Amino acid sequence: MKVLCIDTSSKLCSVAILEDTTLIDKIELDNGLTHSQTLMPLIRDILNKCNLSLKDIGLLVSNIGPGSFTGIRIGISTIKAFSDSLNIPCVGISALEVLAYNIKDNGLICSTIDCKNDNCYFALYELVDGTYNVLEEPCSKKVSEVLDLLKLKYSNKSISFVGDGIKEKSTDCYLSVENLGIAGVKKFINNDYVGEVVLPLYLKKPQAQLQLEAKENKNEFKN
Repeated sequence: MKVLCIDTSSKLCSVAILEDTTLIDKIELDNGLTHSQTLMPLIRDILNKCNLSLKDIGLLVSNIGPGSFTGIRIGISTIKAFSDSLNIPCVGISALEVLAYNIKDNGLICSTIDCKNDNCYFALYELVDGTYNVLEEPCSKKVSEVLDLLKLKYSNKSISFVGDGIKEKSTDCYLSVENLGIAGVKKFINNDYVGEVVLPLYLKKPQAQLQLEAKENKNEFKN
């Protein structure tokens, strides 16, 4: 099964094609342009490099975040457009899970992504013989809260840290589009997906919305 993977959740615009869980080729681009300008040309280029067309694709996978609000919407809307028009199943995978796949040894994996002001997106996984089980669902927390939770519930466990959310423990922050595809294939094989409800994983409100709500609350207070 040919798999097309799209990751627009960060400053990189990444696409890859896999044969099941084996990478065929990938392209990653960081040229300062918006993903709306670069994504479709990248998809065209990688299909051409692999001598494929969209009709050869058996599964579409997108990173659903957390990450860039605009970027995530672009990636998801693209795979859903392909899915709807060509009847190709699609799967969404969180960026936190993609990060967890950087670790290959059994044990606990703490995935974090910086979301500013000493806050992070966080999830905890346990890798058992190739299966990444969710112990703590993706959420937004203060870094101190994450550390307290880990100390309280998992102090007797060895934990691998991935991502840039906890600065003193930050390691291996690479969002691999290949790992995105592998996670997507596993989810698809396990029938743990519904293509019609692949939606952005927003764990906190966009900054623009927070500013608008603060302004509205301020005006309401004045009135």
